[in-house]
Amino acid sequence: MPNPLPALDDRFARFIEDQKMFFVATAAADGRVNMSPKGLDSLRILAPDNIVWLNLTGSGNETAAHLQAVNRITLMFSALEGDPMTLPVYGQASVLHPRDEGWAALIGLFPAMGGSRQIVDVAIDRVESSCGSGVLLFTYKGQRGKSQLVPFYERMGEDKVRQYWERKNQTSIDGLPTHILG
Repeated sequence: MPNPLPALDDRFARFIEDQKMFFVATAAADGRVNMSPKGLDSLRILAPDNIVWLNLTGSGNETAAHLQAVNRITLMFSALEGDPMTLPVYGQASVLHPRDEGWAALIGLFPAMGGSRQIVDVAIDRVESSCGSGVLLFTYKGQRGKSQLVPFYERMGEDKVRQYWERKNQTSIDGLPTHILG
């Protein structure tokens, strides 16, 4: 069993900043567990016990629904190149929408990206590392989101993105509300 820490140390913060992708896992009290891959320039470490990440529009909105039901979250970072390490970061999280107080102060930390729908603010309470030697080595070729996801939502424009949220992002697959529209 790894030796847990209550927050990120400098080594773990550097490791996170070097990763090109990470995974987010959430679950409500009942229903399905959700794990989503994330990438792009969408994560910031604000303090050893605080991470924020910009959640872009996708086909679902499970993370936001789960966090509003039960605010627990796990972020998983894993070295896909270089020295092996796996780093789960546990905590509680809140969801900020563009209409919420606090959004304006945080959105400027990220580059403008079409489809930006929420900022997830994670209060870290446990960090563990493990060897990660079972994780495959991959060669990084680029971010699909830069050429596919972000331009797709930029071309849609704000009104059509909102219509998309109305159709696809208001409830989780288990019927939980996401509060994306208020």
